[in-house]
Amino acid sequence: MFKNIIVYRIAPGWQADLTALEEALARTPFQECGATQEKSSGWVPPRGDAHGALAESVGGQWILRFMTEAKMLPATVLARKVQEKAAQIEQQTGRKPGKKETKELKDEARLDLLPMAFTKQGSTWVWMDREAGLLVLDTGAQGRADEITSLLVEQLPGLSLALLDTQTSPQTAMALWLKEQEAPAGFSVDRECELKAPDESKSVVRYARHPLDIEEVQGHIAAGKLPTKLAMTWDERVSFVLTEGLQLKKLAFQDTVFEGQTQDDAGFDADVAIATGELCKLIPDLIAALGGEGRTEIGAAAPAADTTLHAPASGPDDDAPF
Repeated sequence: MFKNIIVYRIAPGWQADLTALEEALARTPFQECGATQEKSSGWVPPRGDAHGALAESVGGQWILRFMTEAKMLPATVLARKVQEKAAQIEQQTGRKPGKKETKELKDEARLDLLPMAFTKQGSTWVWMDREAGLLVLDTGAQGRADEITSLLVEQLPGLSLALLDTQTSPQTAMALWLKEQEAPAGFSVDRECELKAPDESKSVVRYARHPLDIEEVQGHIAAGKLPTKLAMTWDERVSFVLTEGLQLKKLAFQDTVFEGQTQDDAGFDADVAIATGELCKLIPDLIAALGGEGRTEIGAAAPAADTTLHAPASGPDDDAPF
């Protein structure tokens, strides 16, 4: 299941077909870290089949999967290895290594330890909806999103991306919904939120599994605290936490989404169809609730944090697709 999403607008005019996309992704396939390599990343088959396609189309929706692997080398272990090497030098020469030599010892210690280090893998689902002009990433980490979008822009000629932007900021809208105790049409406010003071105190108030239609919450809003997270449900079908940065976290599809489904409907294609079908409707409704799309133009450069995205017209570090 999708757990977190960051949404981008694909600038109009980009032309590509699945074959061209496959060829582009094939230039940077994922390979496991070498003995002394700290990090590796690249594309893997979304279905999980060895030597399978790197770009899948399900109901016209393109699905990709980006994999990363990193060597886990604790700082304390590295420091101890450096100290051992420094002690050997001092014992042999009677002097302590200088700053430059210590840096060289650290690099040497890292190379010694990397072949023995454990590795950690993670994957990110990528959904491209050409008709709606959307790119959706299954991550809540902006750094990972930047890494993936920068690679796509580099690999796919003419592709330009920009982050979602709306006329009303999520923070302003969330504050209004909590103050007036009224959610926008099609949505309901759930039982989780976080409020932060914008002044130097940076004080934080968090509510979890707690009703939010209370005077206490209104009092925090009146005192100047601003929402940074708010749990919501769309159409009794998808629950999520909206953030001040317009990310959707803790996504969960409700039981109503799966009504009428059987065991025969399970699998990669069904998961993709359900997730993209629901999110294709949720995203434009959320944009409408935030006053409509912003007007920042999409440039040709790699995505920045203050950019735009239109809503789709209709029907978006884990192992299951969405």
